[in-house]
Amino acid sequence: MAIRIKVGDTVKVLWGDDRNWDPKLGTGRVTTINHGTGMVVVEGMNKAKKNVRRSQKNPQGGKLEKEMPIQICRVQFVCPGCTQPTRLGSDILDDGSKVRQCKKCGWQDEVSPPKSN
Repeated sequence: MAIRIKVGDTVKVLWGDDRNWDPKLGTGRVTTINHGTGMVVVEGMNKAKKNVRRSQKNPQGGKLEKEMPIQICRVQFVCPGCTQPTRLGSDILDDGSKVRQCKKCGWQDEVSPPKSN
């Protein structure tokens, strides 16, 4: 499974309580990726509340909101070029560098530097 989404990319949630058909709502930045389980944590999405006891770390106690992971197949990359949710492809250029491509507008982002022989 090729995971082309990277930390810091803007993604749109396609499934769950945080999804929204408006392109601007239901989007957030990826904060962490777990490649082993195929899960991502998106900033501001999929929040869960947890009751916390009073302690030195949390003197007030109460309810704590935490962002929970989402399966990577349930988010879609938002292209910075055309600002629409789109699929990502990859291509190898003539100089040997690998790039990510937007399938709608052709926007490119360099992933790896050229290979030196």
